[in-house]
Amino acid sequence: MKRHPTHAEIFVANTAPAAPPLVPEVLLRLANTLMPLWEVTENLGRKNPPPPYWAFAWPGGQALARYILDHAEEFRGKTLLDFGAGSGLVAIAAAKAGARAVATEIDPLGSAAITANAKANHVTVSCLTDDIIGREGDWDIVCFGDMHYERPLAERITPWAGLLAKRGVRVLMGDPGRNYFSLSHVRRLATYNVPTSRELEDRDMRETSVYTLQPTI
Repeated sequence: MKRHPTHAEIFVANTAPAAPPLVPEVLLRLANTLMPLWEVTENLGRKNPPPPYWAFAWPGGQALARYILDHAEEFRGKTLLDFGAGSGLVAIAAAKAGARAVATEIDPLGSAAITANAKANHVTVSCLTDDIIGREGDWDIVCFGDMHYERPLAERITPWAGLLAKRGVRVLMGDPGRNYFSLSHVRRLATYNVPTSRELEDRDMRETSVYTLQPTI
């Protein structure tokens, strides 16, 4: 009987080591092109497989990772959750800054990517693989990198993020101006020009900001 490749083997076979342009301190395995990898994930026999977000360093994640590494003293010793972690870039940057890093990623290929990328950077990142939206945890900081690209997800994240902020969690968001990102109750912390690919975006550079969510009364 033919053995099916593991998620880790699929990840390695379809990516190559590369450093995100804005965060050269972090080495990830990334894909060069989207469509061939998308075909690979669709051929795994899963129903409605998610796009391979884990194979790319998206602008919002790069901006968050850059901010974390540049302000390591704000994160050292804290427990940080990287929601929808994809490649694990934000969690890895947090671990490098001295935080206890937790990544959440429901795509099993994504969790394999996080495990491999964390190991390559010689840091520890624990990974949650279930849907945690609405859940409370012992997190000091929760990061959302490029999570407002579609309405259903944004509508689930927004009230949860607001509840976290009310309860004293520091909520950070990295976003390049996605359609469903709201500027209500946020304060801009930093802005970066992030090199990107026209296969993923509609331009070669995305102006991307890091925001903190202000608790509402």
